[in-house]
Amino acid sequence: MLRDQLLTARRRLTAAGRAGAGRDIRDAVLSLPETQMAGTVAAYYSIGSEPETHGLLFALWKRGSYVLLPILLPDGDLDWASYEGPDSLRPGPRWLSEPSEPPRGTGAIASADLVLVPALAVDHSGVRLGRGGGSYDRALARVGTQVPTVALLYDTEFVPHVPAGPHDQRVRMIARPAAGVTRLTWG
Repeated sequence: MLRDQLLTARRRLTAAGRAGAGRDIRDAVLSLPETQMAGTVAAYYSIGSEPETHGLLFALWKRGSYVLLPILLPDGDLDWASYEGPDSLRPGPRWLSEPSEPPRGTGAIASADLVLVPALAVDHSGVRLGRGGGSYDRALARVGTQVPTVALLYDTEFVPHVPAGPHDQRVRMIARPAAGVTRLTWG
């Protein structure tokens, strides 16, 4: 039910509102010391009503970061490949845009110094609500405990509680348009 409410609210956002939110999130993420020091960034190419990441990916790539993007596998797991600019993307399953570079394997995310993840909501303990397929929970399980993981959200999607199961992986930070980056403390 929470997932449906959040998706409905996202669909009500205008294209201009989504683009503005994406710019604000981009600026907040780029200003993080963890971003400035990251040689490899695992991220995603936004679709639909998600906070826009296209400008953020381009900025990371242009400044010399090695950017990894996911390739959705038939079993729902994520492989990873290099982002080499907007012209290096091809259509993937479920309306996704995927990198056309050679896949690096499901474990490639473990080499990331910073991981940017999609989410519909995150609660105060870092529990992330995704689309329900478990792809990012599997991927985040491969990320070291000291690697910053940042969920990109709209401002209203930081909520008091998200239902969690034993497979759910928590994030360490969230980035929102008006609020910027919030570091979450849990554990």
